[in-house]
Amino acid sequence: MKHTAKDFRQLATVSDFTQHFGFPSPAHPLFTVIDLAQHRGAPAPPAGPAFRQLYIIALKKNLKGSLQYGHRAYDFSEGVLAFYAPGQVCEATEAVDTSELSGWMLVFHPDLLHKYPLAQKIAGYGFFSYQVHEALHLSAREETMIDGVLHSIRLEYNQPTDGFSQDVLVSQLDVLLNYANRFYHRQFLTRRPAEHDLLSSFEALLAAYFTQGGEQALPTVQHFANALHVSPAYLSDLLRSLTGQNTQQHIHQALIERAKQLLLSTSLTVNETAFRLGFEYPQYFSRLFKSKTGRTPAAFRLSAN
Repeated sequence: MKHTAKDFRQLATVSDFTQHFGFPSPAHPLFTVIDLAQHRGAPAPPAGPAFRQLYIIALKKNLKGSLQYGHRAYDFSEGVLAFYAPGQVCEATEAVDTSELSGWMLVFHPDLLHKYPLAQKIAGYGFFSYQVHEALHLSAREETMIDGVLHSIRLEYNQPTDGFSQDVLVSQLDVLLNYANRFYHRQFLTRRPAEHDLLSSFEALLAAYFTQGGEQALPTVQHFANALHVSPAYLSDLLRSLTGQNTQQHIHQALIERAKQLLLSTSLTVNETAFRLGFEYPQYFSRLFKSKTGRTPAAFRLSAN
């Protein structure tokens, strides 16, 4: 089923997510831990797909029904570990019964990671990609190990926030994702290559573009359309139907995320950051950054430090 942009609910913050799904308000503005067993039988969220600008890691058990992720529906009745990256869409494909639901969910904003190496590392984890056509099924032993890390995360999350809270949460997330990466490669060593998928190819090209070092040209819609051998109009229509955002909006989102990383992890000036990203005029970079984040690049750097 194709959707128009107005069909998609935009969930830009952790608070947006918890409000949309009826979960408790987050104790941290960029992070929350949700006990799914406490929400058995909860009313279903508003119908329709949700475009989420958040990372989500979830261990769901006994969810009766299926969820559409990318181009594939997944059955969560047996309990699997699922991963969602910012810019991806998920929706229920049928009536979902949560009367016996258990498990947990971690939801965090990309800004939580920008000062840390994990911000770069997380982009290399294949299980966050739409290309994954199988969920990560854990053995009993693996699930126990993951639950142990989750217990530590939950304890830290429930502590009063101080100057070390974010450092500890990010380090614990790093441990959890290292375990997940080990289990992922164990499961998928013999997995057949995923079939060609235009959205997955675009996602990979966009991620690769911003991992290049040094200054580069500002990416354009035409550049990605040429690389994928489709017209710019077709590419934008396809992306809009699948995610609610066109090609230019995806490029802007990736630009802003890369800009945040540079502002927080390097000593580049705002002008140097703009040039590194390919902007000919730094003023245009500053206007775009403020329009997307509500703050100037300088104000963003100051607030994070």
